[in-house]
Amino acid sequence: MDKPPFGVLIANLGTPEAPTAKAVRSYLREFLSDRRVVDVPRVLWWLILNLVILVIRPPRVAKAYAKVWGPEGSPLMTISRAQQRALAAALKEEYGQDIPVSLAMTYGKPTMEEAGRELRKAGAERLIILPLYPQNSSSTTAAVHDRYSNAMAPCPHVPAARWITDYHVHPGYIGALANSVREYWAEHGEGDRLMMSFHGIPQRYEDRGDPYPSQCRATAAALASELGLNDEQWICSFQSRFGREEWVKPYTDHTLEDWGKAGVGRVDVISPAFAADCLETLEELDMENRETFIEAGGKDYHYIPCLNDRPDHIGMMVSLVKENADGWS
Repeated sequence: MDKPPFGVLIANLGTPEAPTAKAVRSYLREFLSDRRVVDVPRVLWWLILNLVILVIRPPRVAKAYAKVWGPEGSPLMTISRAQQRALAAALKEEYGQDIPVSLAMTYGKPTMEEAGRELRKAGAERLIILPLYPQNSSSTTAAVHDRYSNAMAPCPHVPAARWITDYHVHPGYIGALANSVREYWAEHGEGDRLMMSFHGIPQRYEDRGDPYPSQCRATAAALASELGLNDEQWICSFQSRFGREEWVKPYTDHTLEDWGKAGVGRVDVISPAFAADCLETLEELDMENRETFIEAGGKDYHYIPCLNDRPDHIGMMVSLVKENADGWS
């Protein structure tokens, strides 16, 4: 069998294996133990995590997962597998031969080790690594890098690797986002304001140099420009706060509450930080924040889905691979 010129490793955050307190506890333990995610001193954090968070949060989070869990399992996993299949098919059409594509999750399964074995079995000796995070953050993209490095540590032959660290203003990405918004508006009409809600991080992360918030703002501005919106028609906000410290602002839920009280009739919400719909979009944005807006006096709330396995999203991934595979094909 001829070896492929390279393989592609796509990576995302991860998901519990079931919408149960036990499965969620196992997942949260691994996720929240990562220093990239929580940088509190280890002894103090061990006590908080094991004696408080992992006791209180799993049942509540499991109930949230149960609201969005599908017949094939977690929406993030289902969509990620669809993206994996679609990207492999698109790359085969582009290159005229099989380009192996493997999926790894930073936390949970499939593990980085499992994805690596899959790519080695396919004969890939060069890798293009694509974390499915449009914006680069120490808590996401860097965590993938750490996980990959740990997985490769015992390997006698480490493959050549090229990393795609972000694509926050890539023309294909902004174009696909704009297409999704226009298509939604064509079917459902256009709201009074477009909220672009990104997952938040603590403000001190940005203060010490994390590029994520500035890249989120650049994504939002580029999308607004592509859609021809004026400054009064859109906002970039941040969701999913955890703990009591200050996070990057403005906060999504507070903004929606203010808009509802101010009499904004309809708001459309999109989340360009996520490559696939997941708990934070389907439950937090589409359910919890809808309730926040309506209860505050808002009239109509529309959630625009993530790009998921849309053809233009997969086409953008192909472009990223081609741009980074120079000399390998």
